[in-house]
Amino acid sequence: MLCRGPWRRLALPPPSPGPRRAGSGAAPGYEVVVIGGGHAGTEAAAAAARGGARTLLLTHRIGTIGQLSCNPSFGGIGKGHLVREVDALDGLCGRVCDLAGVHYKVLNRCKGPAVWGLRAQVDRGLYRDHMRKEILNTPLLTVHEASVEDLLLTEPEPDHPGKCRVRGVVLGDGSTVHAGSVILTTGTFLRGMIHVGLEKHPAGRLGDQPSVGLAQTLERLGFAVGRLKTGTPPRLAKDTIDFSGLEERTADNPPVPFSFLSKAVWIKPEDQLSCYLTYTNLKAQQIVQDNLHLNNHVRETTKGPRYCPSLEAKVLRFPNREHQVWLEPEGLDSNVIYPQGLSMTLPPELQEQVINSIRGLEKAKMVQPGYGVQYDYLDPRQLTASLESRLVQRLFFAGQINGTTGYEEAAAQGVIAGINACLRVRGKPPFIVSRTEGYIGVLIDDLTTLGTTEPYRMFTSRVEFRMSLRPDNADARLTLRGFEEAGCVSQQRYEQAVKMKAALEDGIATLKSLQFSISKWSQLIPEVHLSSNRRSPMSAFDMLQYPEANMEILARAIPEPLGKFAEWRELSERLKIEAAYEWCVVNQQQEIEEVRRDEALQLPEDLDYFAIDASLSTEVREKLSSNRPQTIGAVSRIPGITPAAIVNLLRFVKNKHQKAEKLTAFPQTGKCLPGKMYSEKAASQQVSAELS
Repeated sequence: MLCRGPWRRLALPPPSPGPRRAGSGAAPGYEVVVIGGGHAGTEAAAAAARGGARTLLLTHRIGTIGQLSCNPSFGGIGKGHLVREVDALDGLCGRVCDLAGVHYKVLNRCKGPAVWGLRAQVDRGLYRDHMRKEILNTPLLTVHEASVEDLLLTEPEPDHPGKCRVRGVVLGDGSTVHAGSVILTTGTFLRGMIHVGLEKHPAGRLGDQPSVGLAQTLERLGFAVGRLKTGTPPRLAKDTIDFSGLEERTADNPPVPFSFLSKAVWIKPEDQLSCYLTYTNLKAQQIVQDNLHLNNHVRETTKGPRYCPSLEAKVLRFPNREHQVWLEPEGLDSNVIYPQGLSMTLPPELQEQVINSIRGLEKAKMVQPGYGVQYDYLDPRQLTASLESRLVQRLFFAGQINGTTGYEEAAAQGVIAGINACLRVRGKPPFIVSRTEGYIGVLIDDLTTLGTTEPYRMFTSRVEFRMSLRPDNADARLTLRGFEEAGCVSQQRYEQAVKMKAALEDGIATLKSLQFSISKWSQLIPEVHLSSNRRSPMSAFDMLQYPEANMEILARAIPEPLGKFAEWRELSERLKIEAAYEWCVVNQQQEIEEVRRDEALQLPEDLDYFAIDASLSTEVREKLSSNRPQTIGAVSRIPGITPAAIVNLLRFVKNKHQKAEKLTAFPQTGKCLPGKMYSEKAASQQVSAELS
């Protein structure tokens, strides 16, 4: 941690407006510097550059950009929503998945479209190559191989909370790079330690050195640091597996793309690869139980992922059960199989025994043993909703460093951190996605309000307004905001989203305008079974709510004016979903507005909860001071905060807002007096939201 005078320039060329390729070197000054080239780092760097910031991405090895450290897949239940939302903000991972997938599947098809989980098995090599190509060809983005050992710090800005401000980074060779904002996306590299059996050695990933200097700097700055663990299964040789007796799972035909820009995925439906399902047995369980004393990783008290546990954890928590093992291909031309569900950290020879005890794997050869990783993470309650640190101004965090697990959670945080790091440099308001607007908002609000003591994973069950926050409408929710407020969305994507929005509105209005009696509809569309008890006329939009009805059937019955809507497949599908969820969305809208009113009541970032004149218990004051909620809505989600405490705090905040409103009433000043907590803009927005 260095607080220096004028920083030393590197003997390297200055940043250029165009892309910089591998080996081109770091420049002495950038608006945004991103540390780490994983899923959070790549999305953060690309988002900052799309926003117009001269950006530097620092990574240990350019060859590992886009590397899938664990499973060769993206998406799933809850996670697929995140990928769609990242894509709606012009992020990369969705488009790259559409160029690299080998098995596309929509999970949860037995339920409604609101909770469908888009998922893809991807080719490791193709994904890495396409992601690296995207990063190296992004305008305003420079990539440089270097380790970062420390932060350059300076005096804080007076109008923002924080003990100091970051102004650059110190590289492994001692040179420095100036930055307007810095984003840390170090993944599992902060004091990372790999475990296999009783052996352990420092590493953030197999073959990559950990980051120790940065971890020490963050501790010295006063950040609350915890320890988490995760693991990855052994890899198997495909040609040594007997698939003949296993359950085959084929891919979808046609495959559903992740990206709103993709008309179709790159692979032909018939060329997709299958996955296979097998199960552990009591013999595998016995091997694990007999050798727990040879497994340091399992005996550690460090918390691991609850929803993606190791085989050892499953045996301990759920004994005498069979556990699923999905055999997933790692690529079209790869001879490696990823056994999902078989993560373990036993000594390699015992891992082979477990593998060979499983049906279909009796003769399977292990290509690489499974291993565990333990690493430092920061309590995410030390961040604002923009993912900026409360302790150090202009320092942002994204990915596993915030206590999450999964590529999708990392990518979602990365795109938000990148957007806000760029906006912070430009002096613009942060770009916040609320719980009512997206799964990204739920993810970040959960982390920054509640924190986490175990690796956090996104699920649909965490989301209150699932009927409104669907995969199909992520562009309608976020793309326009991303273009207008964040500047991170391309003109092409924006125009496409505007066109779809207009078409949806036109389609819904047209469908609702076509109204006929039940008997008339029965003649027009006999395949839809209607109740004869209904007396009032029904619109075409009402008819679309029936499972048997779709736009193609309606267009055949009423070619004019419905034919044009049925011809556009994506529009046709979205109209069907809009009709199915109309009543749910209408019912949820009042609840959403109530939440938004609470979220509009901002709390001062530097509020001293122990000093304010409000009727709050010491316990409540301690919880508020520890969690630092940004809004009244966030206060209500903190465990242990009573309804009475919320009312008392609400009364205090309203009084403050009223005082701020009175101050803004003086036309000669044009703004709040110096030293007050609220700006004129903030006060007027907040007061109008709740005090009218």
